[in-house]
Amino acid sequence: MDATHALERLRAIKRPEELQKLKLASELITDSMLATIAAAREGSTKIEIIERLRREETNRGLHFEYCLLTLGASHNRAASLQAWEKGEVLSIDSGGNHCGYIGDLCRMGVLGDPDAELEDLLAEVESIQQTAFAKIKAGAAASEMIAAAEEVLQSSPSAAFTDFFCHGMGLISHEAPFLMTNHPVAYEGKDADQPLEAGMVISVETTMLHPKRGFIKLEDTLAVTNGGYEMFGNSGRGWNLGAA
Repeated sequence: MDATHALERLRAIKRPEELQKLKLASELITDSMLATIAAAREGSTKIEIIERLRREETNRGLHFEYCLLTLGASHNRAASLQAWEKGEVLSIDSGGNHCGYIGDLCRMGVLGDPDAELEDLLAEVESIQQTAFAKIKAGAAASEMIAAAEEVLQSSPSAAFTDFFCHGMGLISHEAPFLMTNHPVAYEGKDADQPLEAGMVISVETTMLHPKRGFIKLEDTLAVTNGGYEMFGNSGRGWNLGAA
């Protein structure tokens, strides 16, 4: 018999000391991302911004894993010489490793004050996230969270180009509990109908690929508790401003 899933489930529930490492990793990542956004200015290239994030994370004691970055209307998250321009959005998605445990979060920036459309678009993403959060607690099935989030997503004006996803994380960025199937990575959502348990750590993310305003996303890391959840690295969830 294939015992892979049974063995993977052994690390789904984290010990208190593991939770503390994941919390610190997440906090250091968000601190690094906010510092990077605040330092970026008009003309800063994606390569320069990613390098700044690498230094920010390393200086805080993290092992830099990756950075996926978009600027403007582009949905391409690879490093390039594309430069940030006034009025454009920035999405910064990064994983950083602390003592073997990885944080994985995404935050948004804008060069200049966000206009009303940008405020509304991020509010749509936030509404989906908050709906998912409200369903998270020990004993609840992850499928309930997924169904509630997708119901709000489908009623969103931006539903045609918005996606919801959630996954377990800890030693790697996709591990047990496995909550959604082949979406977008190749594993089955075997744990979706099983009850969430206190000590599980999950990533909740909503991604909007807006055809004109670009890549708008929030990704958050939460630990399941008996009464609900504890969010790790929860700063900077609105529009963060680049350097003037």
